[in-house]
Amino acid sequence: MELKKIALNDVHEALGAKMVPFAGYNMPVRYSSDLDEHHTVRKAVGIFDVSHMGEFLVSGPNALDLIQRVTTNDASKLTPGKIQYSCLPNAEGGIVDDLLVYCLAPEEYMLVVNASNIEKDWSWISQFNTNGAELKNISDEMSLFAVQGPKAAEALQSLTPVDLKNMVYYTFDKGTFAGQPDVIISATGYTGAGGFEIYVPNESAKEVFQKIMEAGAEFGIKPIGLGARDTLRLEMGYCLYGNDITDSTSPLEAGLGWITKFNKDFTNAQNLKAQKEQGVSRKLIGFEMMEQGIPRSHYEIVNAEGATIGEVTSGTMSPSLGKGVGLGYLLNEYTTPGTEIFIKVRNKQLKAQVVKLPFYKPTV
Repeated sequence: MELKKIALNDVHEALGAKMVPFAGYNMPVRYSSDLDEHHTVRKAVGIFDVSHMGEFLVSGPNALDLIQRVTTNDASKLTPGKIQYSCLPNAEGGIVDDLLVYCLAPEEYMLVVNASNIEKDWSWISQFNTNGAELKNISDEMSLFAVQGPKAAEALQSLTPVDLKNMVYYTFDKGTFAGQPDVIISATGYTGAGGFEIYVPNESAKEVFQKIMEAGAEFGIKPIGLGARDTLRLEMGYCLYGNDITDSTSPLEAGLGWITKFNKDFTNAQNLKAQKEQGVSRKLIGFEMMEQGIPRSHYEIVNAEGATIGEVTSGTMSPSLGKGVGLGYLLNEYTTPGTEIFIKVRNKQLKAQVVKLPFYKPTV
């Protein structure tokens, strides 16, 4: 299948990015090195082009009803300018996708979904749209820049009258940005370093990207690839769909009980409620390596006797901490922080311990 190209594909190639296939798109994985880019975001400011993400507009009198039926979180709590993290449960107890729900106006919402699941999510949501909510897939029309890091607000403030410094986490504003009207500027983030997401039409993307780079130059802004995005999110213990959450992991197993609200009816709510009452047999946990080694996805997790007790879902060498860290599902009796476990790395059993997330504690 031919790879899709984001609007600024040529810009990234001109910047020297190493381009790789990711979720059906040709995407920049790095420009210099993953390590350099990771530290740039932790210490200063970087810009990710994440235009491969999907955006659906849901509007009309029955928009909220549809969102409530297909998502686990309670979207009735949203007011214009607020954002909610949520997920789409399937009928078997797993997760179709995780997503963000933006409340644009009283009867107007935007759903932001993972790039690899755009068609899957669209089909899934559409089958529940029996009351005539207006659905529009604008994924191919939009570009999305995530400007992340402790200097993000300073770097971007000259481009907009919106007060960035005082923007509350999981809220957004709509205003002029880099000369473009009605730009959505949000503060959700996937790095733990603070920052903003800028949604612009594809035709404005190149100009906006260039103005961000110019405005951020004095603050040390650099373009950042997907490699550093993964190590940054993992240090925070944030789930990645396809690794840590899938069609066969329940939100309760994944530690997403906080976005699973049983004060409303949604897909598979009864079974998930029963699972909550009975308790889950496994949980997603964070662990740190106590011996030298890098945990990787699908590595086996064993106990001191060598019996399999779980599997690694994501793992890396943490650039901020200088040690191997990972996420994985473990049998319930091994999930208490401080519990000693072992990761099977090339026929060796390397010692690790369960820790409370996040691995990296931001100082800001």
